[in-house]
Amino acid sequence: MVDSLSDNNKNKMESKMAEEIKSESETKKEDWMNSKWRPMMGWMYMVVCMMDMVVFPVLWSLLQATTHGSVNTQWNPLTLQGAGLFHIAMGAVLGIAAFGRTQEKMAGANNGGMQPVAQSVITTYGTPQVAPAPIAPPTVRPVPRQPVLELEPDDPPTRNTRND
Repeated sequence: MVDSLSDNNKNKMESKMAEEIKSESETKKEDWMNSKWRPMMGWMYMVVCMMDMVVFPVLWSLLQATTHGSVNTQWNPLTLQGAGLFHIAMGAVLGIAAFGRTQEKMAGANNGGMQPVAQSVITTYGTPQVAPAPIAPPTVRPVPRQPVLELEPDDPPTRNTRND
């Protein structure tokens, strides 16, 4: 009976070790997916845009040139159909993902082995401020009077045409 209890304990310990090993590998797979889905979305969006805006139009023109001898119709980008809803949706997904990752970094999450970036802005909110020195009123100096030039009665009247 004692042997059967020890065998049961051994079996339980072995199953726990197998579960721990299995859960570590599952955790690694889950961690990879959790940490790489944002870049994968960006890569996918870049590939779709590149194919739809660059590669497919060139292939479409080559196909028409080889079959008909001339290019009769233009390529209509598939992602721009439906009012460009694909680009709007991908912009929302990538924007929210970038915002979420920023929040994770600020909260201290360290996915992918990167070190969190330290905040470089020093705020002074709530610290006592020193009152500025009073501003002295400007000093007023009298403007010297220019002597008035008297014209002789026989001098002809002149006009300043250069606005000096």
